[in-house]
Amino acid sequence: MFDLNLIGIGTGNPDHLTYQGAQAIRAADLILIPRKGENKADLAGLREDIIAQVTDTAPVIAYFDIPKRRADDGYLRGVDEWHDTIALRWQEAISAHPDAQNVALLIWGDPSLYDSSLRIAARLAPQPNVRVVPGITALQALTAAHAIPINDLGAPYVVTTGRRIRDEGWPDAASKVAVMLDGECSFQSLEMADYDIWWGAYVGMKEEILIKGPLSDVAQEILDTRANARSDHGWIMDVYLLNKRTKRSTGPTGL
Repeated sequence: MFDLNLIGIGTGNPDHLTYQGAQAIRAADLILIPRKGENKADLAGLREDIIAQVTDTAPVIAYFDIPKRRADDGYLRGVDEWHDTIALRWQEAISAHPDAQNVALLIWGDPSLYDSSLRIAARLAPQPNVRVVPGITALQALTAAHAIPINDLGAPYVVTTGRRIRDEGWPDAASKVAVMLDGECSFQSLEMADYDIWWGAYVGMKEEILIKGPLSDVAQEILDTRANARSDHGWIMDVYLLNKRTKRSTGPTGL
């Protein structure tokens, strides 16, 4: 039985790596790095840079290709089958190095927040000893970049996906909503005059882009900026926080 370390590495800035994360990378004798196609080759490169910065003797690196996810048989079923296939890719990469006892994956953000590495790890056979090293999340990086709190005083906030905003609308009882995994800019489905937004792409990286303001004023700017950035880089990672205005407020602190 081997150890599997899922190491949160933050949102692209090597300075976001925790000391605990650096120690876990140095202790690994095999690190798995995903490849997502030529357009996203710099994501693998960033992982390689982080490894190089914190190790004197580089560990063995095994690359595996991320399969495409099916979208023709329902979202949840497609994701479930996708995870099965990724687990097989992990298994193949690990099996090719039978002497490795301390295996690691560098996880963008944090392994516990809208990341499926723990679910994929549960599919491995035999089951490894899984250890999670927490990392800075996209939400922490976003609120830090905009210098705002994520919640209103004594009020709840909701973390959700663009798909659920599009299909279900604004969550009940939430004053703020953090939206992840939104490739369609689903804030367009809301009554935009009622909301403020703090949006960020490549947050924490040198390419960082930040936009904030009343949603009705900046929505088109976000759409255009996002499209241009995706075209320039071949990929984009973005996240945003929405605030629902009340009749007594003209906008929250931070705008």
